[in-house]
Amino acid sequence: MTDKKKFRSATIYDGTLRATTRSFLHALGQDEEDIARPHIGVFHTGGEMSPCNLNLREQAQHAKTGIYAGGGTPHECPVVSVSDGLTMAHSGMRFSLISRELIADSVEASVRGHQWDGIFGIGACDKNLPGLMMGMVRCNVPSVFVHGGSALPGQTPGVDGRDLNVVDTYETIGKVLAGDATHAELDAISQACLPTAGACAGQFTANTMGMVSEALGLAPIGSSMVPAVFSERAPLMRRAARQLMQAVMGEAPLPRDVVTRKALENACAVVSATGGSTNAALHIPAIAHEAGISFHLDDVAEVFARTPLIADLRPGGKYLARDMYYIGGAAVVLRELLRSGHLHGDTLTWTGRTLAEEIADANDPDGKVVRRFEDALSKDGGLAVLKGNLCPDGALLKTAGLKTLVHRGPARVFESEEEAQAAVQAMRYRPGDVIVIRNEGPKGSPGMREMLGITALLYGQGMGDKVALLTDGRFSGATRGLCIGYAGPEAADRGPIAALRDGDMIAIDARAPTRSITVELSPEEIARRLADVKVNTGVAQGGLLEKYARLVRPSHQGAVTHSGPVTWLRDGS
Repeated sequence: MTDKKKFRSATIYDGTLRATTRSFLHALGQDEEDIARPHIGVFHTGGEMSPCNLNLREQAQHAKTGIYAGGGTPHECPVVSVSDGLTMAHSGMRFSLISRELIADSVEASVRGHQWDGIFGIGACDKNLPGLMMGMVRCNVPSVFVHGGSALPGQTPGVDGRDLNVVDTYETIGKVLAGDATHAELDAISQACLPTAGACAGQFTANTMGMVSEALGLAPIGSSMVPAVFSERAPLMRRAARQLMQAVMGEAPLPRDVVTRKALENACAVVSATGGSTNAALHIPAIAHEAGISFHLDDVAEVFARTPLIADLRPGGKYLARDMYYIGGAAVVLRELLRSGHLHGDTLTWTGRTLAEEIADANDPDGKVVRRFEDALSKDGGLAVLKGNLCPDGALLKTAGLKTLVHRGPARVFESEEEAQAAVQAMRYRPGDVIVIRNEGPKGSPGMREMLGITALLYGQGMGDKVALLTDGRFSGATRGLCIGYAGPEAADRGPIAALRDGDMIAIDARAPTRSITVELSPEEIARRLADVKVNTGVAQGGLLEKYARLVRPSHQGAVTHSGPVTWLRDGS
């Protein structure tokens, strides 16, 4: 029998006063041997709130099997999830980013409340992945994270049909509104684009953060790109679980040993190299915050600017997560970045080995899905942080796949996503406009809504490369085009975006090294207008939205809601 004194979980069952706790553990189906083992929380977001989460509980069962085989006692701990897909383009999207905090808080409450000895985390929707990783770093117990995997792409009818994903549906809506597609075509694509469980198939937020989990060292190398429905996931989960038990029993690094400044830079590098989601620039600083590391948008920008774009992935490129899996997964990108000097190979991973050791046997780039550094799609990466008098704290743009990086045009200002959505649907805008959507930041929305619906409509209407879009809200990882989000300070904090009026000329230059966004107004005029601004108080709040609006920090700091890293209490909790 394992020496129970070795493990923190003995706090909940050891001694006469804990007899009632032992009753509860017996009621869970545990005998004395099970109780004496280390107790592991298996956290997942499985459920029927989205296809991303649909088979995560099934995957969790394999993790539990591996934990028990490795000498531990697993406890399944499902946590909340909010689907970006089902909340898009309506008020429910206010709860998407908030769910990241709820997940991290849930992990902390369960681990510290029950004194679990380790964490196995499984997530597959946009905010699930960073939320679980934040919880792991916050609790700082032996942990492993595994992305639950992407969906397989759909296909247009016929043996030579092209691959489809959910963004094709969004963009076809725009084509219908523009008169370039029929409702029957839209229905056909809607039914075909997402044929299996799993996260959206491109290099959108979920798959981006899956690669980030490997680059950070919190996940098994090779795990993030295995499609959700592949049988390979079962042994993957069991292997990871057995290795987690070795960490619990031994002296493997804890999450805060793994998540260092160098590891965070590696995470940013893999995002830039793959043209990943702009949301990563929110989530990586938030994970850093849990480790007590000040790593904000300026730090992210520095890595983005020096890291080449070497993966040709949608939405800006050609290929999908399935294609990345077939050539060898995220390790191919990581190894090429290491070879070209854009990755720190000496960072620790959850196994106790360095990242360089973990990726030593990775495949070489195939030349199509992933290119060698010498043949990079872009030498300065697939994302850019823009600054200027309009966004002093910065704003984010995905540059991968853009035809032009320069734009100058008049502002067309909207006070909410709903106002902009109605105008875009009716095509009440002109080529050359800069469509501005404000009051959608973390505090002002509240919740920082994601606006894939609007950006996809613009492309469907054939206007995606003829206008620019600026917001203090967020964009989806699936967004493409000259769409600039996360503008800071947000309007609710009296950022310059709050001073804009229809017709103000906005100049955007995303080329290196300029990377600027400015409004052609004097500092005095901006200040005068801001003095007269009535700050938007947001929607009727109450409950969760009210608490979030009071606590949330600016987007360039990761939109986190607490002051710093959590420490254990004197009694061990």
